[in-house]
Amino acid sequence: MKKLWMIILALVVMLVMVGCDPFADEADVAARNVSEDADNFKVSRQIIFYNSITDTYMWTFEGYCSIHADEYDAQLEVTCKVGPSLYSKHFLGLSDNVSYMVIQTEEIYTDPYHFKIYVRPEAILPDFEFVTSSNDDDLAT
Repeated sequence: MKKLWMIILALVVMLVMVGCDPFADEADVAARNVSEDADNFKVSRQIIFYNSITDTYMWTFEGYCSIHADEYDAQLEVTCKVGPSLYSKHFLGLSDNVSYMVIQTEEIYTDPYHFKIYVRPEAILPDFEFVTSSNDDDLAT
Protein backbone atom coordinates (compact mmCIF):
# COMPACT_ATOMS: atom_id res chain seq x y z
CA MET A 1 0.00 0.00 0.00
CA LYS A 2 2.86 2.33 0.83
CA LYS A 3 4.35 1.70 -2.62
CA LEU A 4 1.05 2.68 -4.31
CA TRP A 5 0.97 6.00 -2.42
CA MET A 6 4.58 6.70 -3.43
CA ILE A 7 3.69 6.09 -7.10
CA ILE A 8 0.65 8.38 -6.87
CA LEU A 9 2.71 11.07 -5.15
CA ALA A 10 5.43 10.77 -7.80
CA LEU A 11 2.85 11.15 -10.58
CA VAL A 12 1.32 14.25 -8.97
CA VAL A 13 4.78 15.81 -8.47
CA MET A 14 5.67 15.03 -12.09
CA LEU A 15 2.43 16.61 -13.36
CA VAL A 16 3.01 19.74 -11.29
CA MET A 17 6.61 19.98 -12.51
CA VAL A 18 5.55 20.00 -16.19
CA GLY A 19 2.90 22.60 -15.48
CA CYS A 20 -0.19 20.42 -15.21
CA ASP A 21 -2.50 21.11 -12.33
CA PRO A 22 -4.26 17.83 -11.45
CA PHE A 23 -6.91 19.84 -9.59
CA ALA A 24 -7.64 22.38 -12.37
CA ASP A 25 -11.23 22.76 -13.42
CA GLU A 26 -12.51 22.12 -16.94
CA ALA A 27 -12.36 25.77 -18.04
CA ASP A 28 -8.75 26.18 -16.90
CA VAL A 29 -7.64 23.09 -18.81
CA ALA A 30 -9.50 24.17 -21.97
CA ALA A 31 -8.07 27.71 -21.76
CA ARG A 32 -4.54 26.40 -21.32
CA ASN A 33 -4.95 23.98 -24.23
CA VAL A 34 -6.20 26.76 -26.53
CA SER A 35 -3.26 28.95 -25.49
CA GLU A 36 -0.82 26.09 -26.17
CA ASP A 37 -2.40 25.55 -29.60
CA ALA A 38 -2.17 29.29 -30.35
CA ASP A 39 1.52 29.29 -29.44
CA ASN A 40 1.96 26.40 -31.90
CA PHE A 41 0.18 28.31 -34.71
CA LYS A 42 -2.98 26.19 -34.69
CA VAL A 43 -5.44 28.98 -33.78
CA SER A 44 -6.60 31.67 -36.19
CA ARG A 45 -6.57 35.07 -34.50
CA GLN A 46 -7.14 38.72 -35.18
CA ILE A 47 -4.91 41.08 -33.20
CA ILE A 48 -5.95 44.73 -33.21
CA PHE A 49 -3.96 47.71 -31.90
CA TYR A 50 -6.02 50.73 -30.95
CA ASN A 51 -5.05 54.31 -30.08
CA SER A 52 -7.58 55.66 -27.59
CA ILE A 53 -6.51 59.31 -27.97
CA THR A 54 -6.91 59.48 -31.75
CA ASP A 55 -9.70 56.90 -31.71
CA THR A 56 -8.07 54.95 -34.54
CA TYR A 57 -7.04 51.40 -35.26
CA MET A 58 -3.29 51.38 -35.79
CA TRP A 59 -2.53 47.81 -36.84
CA THR A 60 -4.43 44.61 -37.46
CA PHE A 61 -2.86 41.17 -37.76
CA GLU A 62 -4.91 38.22 -38.97
CA GLY A 63 -3.83 34.60 -39.18
CA TYR A 64 -2.05 32.00 -37.14
CA CYS A 65 -0.23 34.24 -34.68
CA SER A 66 1.33 33.80 -31.26
CA ILE A 67 1.70 36.71 -28.87
CA HIS A 68 3.99 37.44 -25.97
CA ALA A 69 3.46 40.47 -23.73
CA ASP A 70 6.89 41.79 -22.76
CA GLU A 71 6.10 43.93 -19.74
CA TYR A 72 9.73 44.88 -19.16
CA ASP A 73 10.02 46.56 -22.59
CA ALA A 74 6.33 47.62 -22.68
CA GLN A 75 5.74 45.88 -25.97
CA LEU A 76 3.77 43.07 -27.51
CA GLU A 77 5.68 40.57 -29.59
CA VAL A 78 3.58 39.09 -32.41
CA THR A 79 4.91 36.07 -34.32
CA CYS A 80 2.83 34.85 -37.26
CA LYS A 81 3.15 31.74 -39.38
CA VAL A 82 2.87 32.88 -43.00
CA GLY A 83 3.87 29.67 -44.80
CA PRO A 84 4.89 26.05 -44.19
CA SER A 85 8.26 27.13 -42.74
CA LEU A 86 7.91 30.92 -42.94
CA TYR A 87 7.37 33.20 -39.96
CA SER A 88 7.26 36.94 -39.38
CA LYS A 89 7.86 38.65 -36.04
CA HIS A 90 6.75 42.13 -35.07
CA PHE A 91 7.33 44.26 -31.96
CA LEU A 92 4.66 46.80 -31.08
CA GLY A 93 5.14 49.29 -28.27
CA LEU A 94 2.40 49.70 -25.71
CA SER A 95 1.64 52.91 -23.84
CA ASP A 96 -1.12 54.40 -21.73
CA ASN A 97 -3.08 55.29 -24.88
CA VAL A 98 -2.31 52.22 -27.03
CA SER A 99 -4.06 48.96 -26.26
CA TYR A 100 -4.65 45.71 -28.08
CA MET A 101 -7.32 43.06 -28.45
CA VAL A 102 -6.83 39.43 -29.44
CA ILE A 103 -9.84 37.73 -30.99
CA GLN A 104 -10.00 34.05 -31.86
CA THR A 105 -11.64 33.96 -35.30
CA GLU A 106 -12.36 30.22 -35.55
CA GLU A 107 -13.45 27.66 -33.00
CA ILE A 108 -11.12 24.76 -32.30
CA TYR A 109 -11.63 21.45 -30.55
CA THR A 110 -9.80 20.83 -27.32
CA ASP A 111 -10.22 18.18 -24.66
CA PRO A 112 -11.08 19.89 -21.37
CA TYR A 113 -10.03 16.79 -19.40
CA HIS A 114 -6.48 16.38 -20.72
CA PHE A 115 -3.59 18.84 -20.74
CA LYS A 116 -1.64 19.26 -23.97
CA ILE A 117 2.13 19.21 -23.70
CA TYR A 118 4.26 19.92 -26.76
CA VAL A 119 7.79 18.55 -26.93
CA ARG A 120 10.00 19.75 -29.78
CA PRO A 121 13.25 17.77 -30.08
CA GLU A 122 14.75 20.53 -32.24
CA ALA A 123 14.40 22.91 -29.30
CA ILE A 124 16.61 20.60 -27.26
CA LEU A 125 19.10 19.97 -30.08
CA PRO A 126 19.06 23.13 -32.20
CA ASP A 127 20.49 23.57 -35.69
CA PHE A 128 24.10 24.66 -35.67
CA GLU A 129 25.62 27.09 -38.12
CA PHE A 130 29.39 27.06 -38.12
CA VAL A 131 31.14 30.32 -38.88
CA THR A 132 34.89 30.21 -39.42
CA SER A 133 37.42 32.79 -40.45
CA SER A 134 37.17 31.56 -44.04
CA ASN A 135 33.46 32.53 -43.95
CA ASP A 136 34.17 36.13 -42.82
CA ASP A 137 34.03 37.36 -46.41
CA ASP A 138 30.52 35.89 -46.73
CA LEU A 139 29.34 37.74 -43.63
CA ALA A 140 30.59 41.11 -44.87
CA THR A 141 28.34 41.06 -47.93
